[in-house]
Amino acid sequence: MPSIPSFRGSGRGPQQQLPRIPIPTARAIVDCGVYVEGQRLPGRFTHREALAEVRNRGAGFVWVGLHDPDEGQMADIAETFGLHALAAEDAVHAHQRPKLERYDDTLVMVMRTVAYVEHEMHSVSEIVETGEIMVFTAPDFVVSVRHGEHSELASLRKELEADPAQLMLGTGAVLHAIADHVVDSYIEVTQSIELDIDAMEEAVFTPRNHITIESIYQLKREVVELRRAVNPLAVPLQVLGHKPDVPLPKEIRRYMRDVADHHAGVAERITDFDEALSALISAVLAKVGVQQNTDMRTISAWVAIAAVPTMIAGLYGMNFTHIPGSEDVWGFWLVVVVTLGICVGLYVNFHRNNWL
Repeated sequence: MPSIPSFRGSGRGPQQQLPRIPIPTARAIVDCGVYVEGQRLPGRFTHREALAEVRNRGAGFVWVGLHDPDEGQMADIAETFGLHALAAEDAVHAHQRPKLERYDDTLVMVMRTVAYVEHEMHSVSEIVETGEIMVFTAPDFVVSVRHGEHSELASLRKELEADPAQLMLGTGAVLHAIADHVVDSYIEVTQSIELDIDAMEEAVFTPRNHITIESIYQLKREVVELRRAVNPLAVPLQVLGHKPDVPLPKEIRRYMRDVADHHAGVAERITDFDEALSALISAVLAKVGVQQNTDMRTISAWVAIAAVPTMIAGLYGMNFTHIPGSEDVWGFWLVVVVTLGICVGLYVNFHRNNWL
């Protein structure tokens, strides 16, 4: 049967790939605003128009928010705002560790975002969902690039726009607000996980309550993932709060130190969670070991009781001529009574010693 050629090309030569249609940068832009003296200018601006407006005025700054941009869209943003190629590449691929880098007068800060996923206590489903926010700040612009559906910044932007005094501090105020927003989400997630651990502790130490160790391992794995997302942010926050050479106003550095204090508290709680879950795993394993010992004692007791009639039946089942009572009428019933008496005696003794 003859083969049908592919619509992409003939089978004899290399296949022709369709040209990739570029997606406009505006599709990745969630919001773009121009802020002068703490107030947002009315009207809609493209990212190029917004930057030109600020530089023509010689005052204010631009805040562009993007969500999951592709390489072409990020390249356009990088060209407009003069972002370094390496930082722009990191913004596309995400999955970066929290860090702070400086390219001339542009600060680049990477933060991991987390969200709590509602779940059943005994399930082994995902509990902590992670994302990423990358913020580029310079004297006249802020570019925030976020990955993940839970890390929206629209409500944060509205809160800042309602506080012109804060926006008058410049782009550093936006950087502080985003960092504070991320750390606040850490606090909310740790509070939810703490409730999970409390419920799990109660279940583990409740008598006759069976809990699977897999659910504890799942929660511990999620805590480990949370620690990897949260803990590395400590160093960037310390640098922003204490290094005077960082191009931030003194007031913003004070705010950053407050965020760093909140972050330190979250990191300590996550460490406590890890230790508590390790203790729970040990408690469950000890509980399983005790239950196995109890089961073995019960099995051994019944085996000992069953061994008595088995042994007597084995002796009287032998083909010997002279077996006591084998030729008497009362012999069979005497053996039965003696066997039952021994079995009952063993049962009472085992029950008294909590083996049965």
